Amino acid sequence: MKLLLVEDDPTMQATLQRTLGRRQIDVRVCGDGAEALAAWQAIDPDVVALDLNLPHLDGLQVLSQARAAGLKTPVLVLTARGTVGDRVLGLNAGADDYLPKPFDLDELEARVRALRRRHRQGETEGAFGAADVGGLHAGPDNGAIYCRGQVMDLTPRETALLRALMVRPGHAVPKERLFELVFPGESDVQFEAVEVVVYRLRKKLAGTGASLMTLRGLGYLLREEPVNRAVE
Repeated sequence: MKLLLVEDDPTMQATLQRTLGRRQIDVRVCGDGAEALAAWQAIDPDVVALDLNLPHLDGLQVLSQARAAGLKTPVLVLTARGTVGDRVLGLNAGADDYLPKPFDLDELEARVRALRRRHRQGETEGAFGAADVGGLHAGPDNGAIYCRGQVMDLTPRETALLRALMVRPGHAVPKERLFELVFPGESDVQFEAVEVVVYRLRKKLAGTGASLMTLRGLGYLLREEPVNRAVE
């Protein structure tokens, strides 16, 4: 696979090119925000790893311009900025995932490969877009989930699970299928880990107009919560 690394630190560039290159990932680098969009279009990468602190043009501006130009390559934002507000800004600009520095190289590789798989799967299943459920809306381009126009603060795994359920609201999705989507290629993860993601996501859905239900023996489904009408 081909990864475009937009990062101005020469040491980081060399480390990732050497390490990921040994793992069959072809890393192309660009160290200038002003040149990043042209490099992106010329290289046509499978995934872009984008630092936010770039010379001449901020990473968020690069990302916004790329999305405006119709580039749908999945983007992993790499930055020392670790607050929730910064993550939301990145998602609003069109990022697909967020990895704060310093990071583990194994985790970086896993996230990059997961983004590529999800993007390819999305192209295959693109005809079946996620439906709006309650106050929830799935962004078609950046992978974010919105609640009444505001980006929800979800982890990548919570987002993957929720998007899978939003494809067919009111219909059960088997636990096995959700595991494949939420933990792609992660053979060291226990099957029950899906339940942990479901538990956390269920809490975050409170007040959204949508609820996550468990159907024993069938899986999980997302449904729109009924409106409670006052009794006169």
